[in-house]
Amino acid sequence: MTLRLRLTLILGAAFILIWALAAAWMFRDLRNQMMFSLDQRLVASARMVAGLVNQLPQPLSSVGEGTRFSADPLSIPDGMACQVSSLRGEILARSHSATQSALDAQSSGFRDQQIEGAAWRSFTLSHGDVRITTADRQQEREALERSVVLAASAPVLMALLGSLGVLWLGLGRGLAPLQRMREALTRRSADSLEPLQVSALPRELQPLLDTQNQLLLRIAQAFERERRLTGDAAHELRSPLTAVKTHLQVARMTTGAAREQALEHAEQGADRLHRTLEQLLLLARVEGSLSFEDGVACDITQIARLAMNDAQQGADLPIQLELPARVGDQVLAVPSALAIAALRNLLENARRHGAAGGVVRLALSVEEGAARFDIHDQGPGIAPQHLAYLTQRFWRKGQGAGSGLGLAIVQAIVQQYAGQLHFHSHDHGLQVTLCLPLADAETDGYSNAVAVHQAAR
Repeated sequence: MTLRLRLTLILGAAFILIWALAAAWMFRDLRNQMMFSLDQRLVASARMVAGLVNQLPQPLSSVGEGTRFSADPLSIPDGMACQVSSLRGEILARSHSATQSALDAQSSGFRDQQIEGAAWRSFTLSHGDVRITTADRQQEREALERSVVLAASAPVLMALLGSLGVLWLGLGRGLAPLQRMREALTRRSADSLEPLQVSALPRELQPLLDTQNQLLLRIAQAFERERRLTGDAAHELRSPLTAVKTHLQVARMTTGAAREQALEHAEQGADRLHRTLEQLLLLARVEGSLSFEDGVACDITQIARLAMNDAQQGADLPIQLELPARVGDQVLAVPSALAIAALRNLLENARRHGAAGGVVRLALSVEEGAARFDIHDQGPGIAPQHLAYLTQRFWRKGQGAGSGLGLAIVQAIVQQYAGQLHFHSHDHGLQVTLCLPLADAETDGYSNAVAVHQAAR
């Protein structure tokens, strides 16, 4: 069932119900008014006969019982019966349209009675020493009521049918923007992800179009991330794989120290390949907004120590942790796995480029609803014009041993959770500042900004 037909049935049923209730109310009021008018006609006829009786040249008591008057001189409307009786019940006169049986005139006012098997409505008026009774058949009243109802029903029925027709046409016009959106989507190719453009949309449908375009944008971004992952993997893994294969071939053809050296180089190439794959997959998961929640909550001090332990494996440059006394057991709004990965990448980068015999300092502090990690190495630093390239994928300074993905992963985590990442190069090395929001919702609205940022993504 189409939306247009469904709305027509629902609104049409509502229209029919409302019109039926209104018509029943109108017909009921019309019937009451008509019955009141017919009763007033009986009253007016009785008073008119009373006036005519006063104008007769002789009293009715001298005319004799059973005398019939013509309806013309008494001006009695056709279809009505009139009877004049004495106070003792003797019939003094009656109209020619009266029945053979006498009308009951014992009490004044209106009365419903049966005469010769027919229902009558009568009115009796006491006038001097006579009673004047006027009456008409209920059958004639009902016939008049039916004719009035039929005459009034035709316009109501025509108005109802016209309303349903206008409703059908109006719904067609009102749903035309939805039809245009459907046609615009139908005309698009299967791989088209450009924003949908539909002109002259009503204000109520604009959020639907915006939501549709946001969905298309997210799908396009997902496809772009997939293409970038495929391209990056094809580009970056080709060289390590070739090197590993070459060293293995050399090891197969040689013996002794040369063989051991080739195998060692092959193992180093495999380690680098493994590290690059891990970094690529982690970057793809972070950019894809996949969940990293594992149900384990670590405070910022634990995160710093775990990242230090991971970064110090297989390296000689020590890491010195500066932990102020006022830093407590506050929890980050970032999953622990991502926070540790981001901090570990920064520490590994600092140790890789730090000066020999120096030390890497990690300072931890809390300010403005966020945890701040300051990493400072004692290396040569980096030129100011190169700072903008640090978070680009696979960018390396010189012939570094890294994969070129560590800082790109940190940047992706920072963007995902509304954090901050700053680089400051000076004569005594490179200082990196990482700020991540705390999970406490009462820290001056910082976590609210995180929620808004994630909803926007």
